[in-house]
Amino acid sequence: MQTPNHFSFPRHFAVLALASAIAIPVWAQQNQPSDTNSQQAPPTATDSQSAPSSAAEQPSPTFTQPVSQPKEGFWGRVNPFATKKWVKRSTDPINDRLSELDSVNARNAQDIKDVDARAQAGILKAQNSADAANQTANTANQQALNANNTAQQASGHVDHLNSTVNGLDQYKQASDLQIKFRGGSPALTADARAQLDQLAASLTGRDGYIVEMESHSPAAGGTGIQYSQRMAESIERYLVAEHQIPVYRMHYVALGNAQVASTGDQDQKPVRVRTSTVHVMLMENSLAAQADAPPQSAPAAAGTEQP
Repeated sequence: MQTPNHFSFPRHFAVLALASAIAIPVWAQQNQPSDTNSQQAPPTATDSQSAPSSAAEQPSPTFTQPVSQPKEGFWGRVNPFATKKWVKRSTDPINDRLSELDSVNARNAQDIKDVDARAQAGILKAQNSADAANQTANTANQQALNANNTAQQASGHVDHLNSTVNGLDQYKQASDLQIKFRGGSPALTADARAQLDQLAASLTGRDGYIVEMESHSPAAGGTGIQYSQRMAESIERYLVAEHQIPVYRMHYVALGNAQVASTGDQDQKPVRVRTSTVHVMLMENSLAAQADAPPQSAPAAAGTEQP
C-alpha cells in the first residue's frame, strides 16, 4: 500500500491556473470573429420553414450587405502589450507627414517674405523715382518762373529804352513870354528884366529844356532883321550873364517884319508886325517831364496866351 502524496494536489492546481491564464486570452481572440460572424449569419432552413406560408407569397425584401464593423480584440482597440517599436512604426508616417507640412509651411513663409521684400523694394524705388521726378519738375518750374521774370524785366527795359529814344526829340511848350522893346533899341526895360528873372528862377536845378525865341521888328528889310537879331541877343546875353543859363539851351531866329500866324491858330491870317517884341517859349523834353515836375510857368505879358 502506497503512501498518498499530500503535495500533488496543490501542484496540479497551480499548473491548471497558469494554463487557464494563458489559454483564455488566446481563446477569446480566436473566437471573436466567429462570434461576429454568428451574429451576422443568415437564418437557417428550420427558421425559414417555421415562417407562415403567407410570407412565402409576399415578395422578398431586397437583401442589403451589412457594413462591416471594425474588429476589436479582447482588449478592444487598444493593445496593452504594444512595444516602442510598434508605436514608432505606427507614428512614423504621421511624423513624416507633419515634417513635410512643416517644410511646406516654412517654404511658403519664406516665399511670402521674399515677395513682400521685393514688393517693398519696388514700392521704395518707385517712390524715390516719383520724388526725384517731382523735384525735377519743381526745379524746372522755378527755372521757368525765373526765365519769365527775366523776360518781363527785359521787356520792360526795352519798353523804357524805346520810350527814352522816342522822347529824346519830343518837346512840349511849358510857358511863353512876350518881351517888348522901345523902337529898335535892344535895351531891356525893367518889366522885361522882371519877366526874364522869373523865367530863370523856374529853370534852377532842372534839365531837359530849351529856350526858343522869335524876334520881330516893324522895320522893313534888312534893317528889321538886324533890329530883331539885336533884341534876341540882348535877352540871351542877360540870361547867360545874370542867371548862368547855358548858351546851348537857347535858340533864336530874327524874323524882322515877317508876318506870322498867331500861336495855336493856324487858320488865322498872318498878323502885321507893329511893335518890336521877342516871343520867348520854354520847351521841355518829355523825359524830363516824367522825371521831374514841370517848371513853373512864368507870367506872360498882357494879351499873351498861356498853354
